[in-house]
Amino acid sequence: MTAEAALRHFGAAIQRVIGRGDLSRAECLQLFRQILRDEQPELQQGALLGALAAKGETPEEVAGVWQAVDELDTRHVELDGDGPLVENCGTGMDRLKTFNISSAAAVVAAAGGVRMARHGSRGLTSACGTVDLLEAVGVNVECDVATVARSIRECGIGLFNGMSAEVHPRGLFRILARIRFGSVLNIAASLASPCRPSHAVRGVHVPEAVRPVAAVMRAIGYRRAMVVHGFDRGQPGLDELSTLGETLVHEIRPDGREEEYTLTPEDAGVERAAYADIATTGAPGLEADRFLHVLAGTGSAACTGITCLNAGAILYVAGRAGDLAAGVRRSRELVRSGEAFATLCRWVRAQADADGRSLERLRERARRLGLADKVPL
Repeated sequence: MTAEAALRHFGAAIQRVIGRGDLSRAECLQLFRQILRDEQPELQQGALLGALAAKGETPEEVAGVWQAVDELDTRHVELDGDGPLVENCGTGMDRLKTFNISSAAAVVAAAGGVRMARHGSRGLTSACGTVDLLEAVGVNVECDVATVARSIRECGIGLFNGMSAEVHPRGLFRILARIRFGSVLNIAASLASPCRPSHAVRGVHVPEAVRPVAAVMRAIGYRRAMVVHGFDRGQPGLDELSTLGETLVHEIRPDGREEEYTLTPEDAGVERAAYADIATTGAPGLEADRFLHVLAGTGSAACTGITCLNAGAILYVAGRAGDLAAGVRRSRELVRSGEAFATLCRWVRAQADADGRSLERLRERARRLGLADKVPL
């Protein structure tokens, strides 16, 4: 195919999507191979991302994009070990911007014996994303995948930076560095983890996305998962389990059974909160301070409650708790005992910067917050 023919063919696909037409998985795979290889003008690349977002992506389209990123632009790493490999993250793009609940929940779950393989990015549709927050507390977010894998083996948790060329060397880091709107990549690329986890708690930005995202996850090999969207007094808003109102859940089980249901905070033994109590400050430094307080057991009741609700869901999905309420109770114990904060310290040491001062920087921040006694010598 000539360059002009390829340009026209790609443009015709964009036109079809603009007209509300859907693409097959194979078509999306081919189109996004061209995007990742930078074979189309950036105007065409952005137009396809925008058109898909405006139409609403189908499970087939998301799976095709995931396959392109996974096959063409992901450095994979093998992670053997006992127990399932679990990831938890949200899609972003949700209406309510909160403190980084998923990162705090992941540390608590890791303290409870769950192997957490996180795959996050800097804030694209928010001021402080997972990578921004963890960088602020001392985790090395620019390391290679082997270092992250070693961290998971040593302390049960690690973070693959989805915006790093060390993780996605071909094109994803280039695209994500240049856009500030939600797209199919929020879902598809976040699923393209270097170690292909089998279990997940995944938040989505709107309730309509719960079932389609569950379908994508089932199609690409997830065995056990909760796909969730949280409400605020009846209104959609959170890509997390919510303490502001009900949560819509689509659960995938290893035997192939699936169930969709709603739950309330009270069902899990958690008090309701107000959005103002968990809203983001928008400043990575302040968010890092709040994150440390929650893990140290000195955080607000609202932030601690929603963290333990989401950590409890991870413990449940990973088979470490018989139900969600038991998972929440265990999560509170891990925070109160200091094991959650100790796990964070082990993580910072394991996934450390080259200068070796990561833990010292965390100690300095903890000292300023009155938490110095929580950091091991």
